[in-house]
Amino acid sequence: MNEWTLIAGMAALTFGPRYLPLALAGRARIPPLIEQALRFVPIAVLSAIITQTTLIHQGAVDFTLSNAHLLAAIAACLVAWFSRGLFLTVAIGLLTYGVARWII
Repeated sequence: MNEWTLIAGMAALTFGPRYLPLALAGRARIPPLIEQALRFVPIAVLSAIITQTTLIHQGAVDFTLSNAHLLAAIAACLVAWFSRGLFLTVAIGLLTYGVARWII
């Protein structure tokens, strides 16, 4: 296969999905049900990333007290539950993670 054809095909496949929503932004109308469901996508993706990073280490689920990620996540969840403050939640989570890594 010609290298230039391959490069042009990769460019089209990369550029197309990024340009299409911009081109159709004012013309297409999303149904309310789908629009409502799309509001939960960032929360679901972030939850999946955090859960995987927190619980899985070296290919196995780790629910022990030697898991610094798990301790920090528990501390952050408790702070978020009681304070409802984003900055405080992140700060306590990072501080707990650092202390747990230092001790463990």
